[in-house]
Amino acid sequence: MIGQVSGTLVHKQPPQLMVDVRGIAYELEAPMTAFYNLPEIGASVSLYTHLAIRDDAHLLFGFTDRRQRDLFRILLKTSGVGPRVALAILSGLTADDLVACISAGDVAQLIRVPGIGRKTAERLVIELRDRLDNIGDSGTDLLGAGLTPQQDAVSALVALGYRAAEAGRVVRSVDTDGGSAVESLIREALKVLSGDTK
Repeated sequence: MIGQVSGTLVHKQPPQLMVDVRGIAYELEAPMTAFYNLPEIGASVSLYTHLAIRDDAHLLFGFTDRRQRDLFRILLKTSGVGPRVALAILSGLTADDLVACISAGDVAQLIRVPGIGRKTAERLVIELRDRLDNIGDSGTDLLGAGLTPQQDAVSALVALGYRAAEAGRVVRSVDTDGGSAVESLIREALKVLSGDTK
């Protein structure tokens, strides 16, 4: 998995951009909300990425912050939502707006995104609300930058498919000193989640 690309921005024309990394140029697609934060052509840039592998192509998607990339990955786990639809959602809504929509169950706002019908919007609200149980409080922090080791561990567990509320509860239960290393927290949390308490 390619998680981050850092280099020189050599092309940007929504939804595509290209980053030269020491002579190798990576083609990426990014949501419009990411383009607003891109520097000028020729400047250095660092993007969080998601690699989608299909039978006919390997597609690399770029994001200017980790929260946006994490939301993209969560969207992909929703029934009927592929990379193109997820990209459209994050192009029409900022990360904060999307989180607020899901939290409030605002189907009307989601329908305003091109290509999103009522059924898809309702499914997004139902499934994302389930995945982001703590969306009103710690859920927003879990997807943000500058994460604490505990939040980083929960974010990793959510990426593995566990619910945010369950991951948060388990991480808190194994974090006895409030400053454990991320790797240790994840390892201990996975033991609890898998039922291995030895």
